[in-house]
Amino acid sequence: MTALFALATSLLWGLADFGGGSLTRRMPALTVVVASQTVAVAVLGAVVVATGGWSEAGPLLWYAVAAGVVGPAAMLAFYKALALGPMGVVSPLGSLGVVVPVSVGLLIGDRPGLPQFAGIGVAVVGVVLAGGPELRGAPVQRQAVLLTLVAAFGFGAVMALISEASTTLTGLFLALFVQRVTNVAVGGAALYASVRRGGRALPEGGGMRVVWGALPALAFVGLADVAANGTYAIAAQYGPVTVAAVLASLYPVVTALAARAVLKERLRAVQAAGAGLALVGTVLLAAG
Repeated sequence: MTALFALATSLLWGLADFGGGSLTRRMPALTVVVASQTVAVAVLGAVVVATGGWSEAGPLLWYAVAAGVVGPAAMLAFYKALALGPMGVVSPLGSLGVVVPVSVGLLIGDRPGLPQFAGIGVAVVGVVLAGGPELRGAPVQRQAVLLTLVAAFGFGAVMALISEASTTLTGLFLALFVQRVTNVAVGGAALYASVRRGGRALPEGGGMRVVWGALPALAFVGLADVAANGTYAIAAQYGPVTVAAVLASLYPVVTALAARAVLKERLRAVQAAGAGLALVGTVLLAAG
């Protein structure tokens, strides 16, 4: 069960990253974050009302609030990095955030078996190599790497926090709703501050018309990200956090393959080898 939900998480996050990265090439990153998360708030609000999730309110929701504060900063850094560099390079570096939940899992007592430890190592190395990251080059490349590492830590923190935010399914819906409301509040404040400093909230050469035209894509990004958080929380509750976190962090392989299929970004030999190692690591983790 852990492996199934964690792999679903990697698929959803990978597709959400691809969609978010594509959108930031047409409109400001903060606008993408706020608009996509606003759609998620509306849908989750309806789900919470329908399931009676309000009855699950309690102190654990502070974990969701914290995840909601960290999340927009991480997403903004990541989307900016995706706009600066190839998705197949940036996305795998973002998976380094897996170190955070894995460390938390080990601290709270997770003790994976030898095959799973091997799977963790192989999968993490494979995911990083899947992007064939190049740390040398133009300043833009170095900036993209720095932004991605900041995002990676934030993503890892969100994974650790959201897995502690609820103990029931209806409580999870409420926790995700609170997280997204916080996302919109923090992201909206940052967007307002950016506009006050002279930044843009709407795309050039189309304005609000471009945003409305991209609404289906924005909705997909927001809802896929929410669903990924939900499936990860379930995976972490059913089994070891260390295993769930590593399998969920295979999403860069999905992003790289989507970029290859849609944008025709070529996979280098090291990327293909990395994808293969990630698959081997997945098998070892699932078998363990």
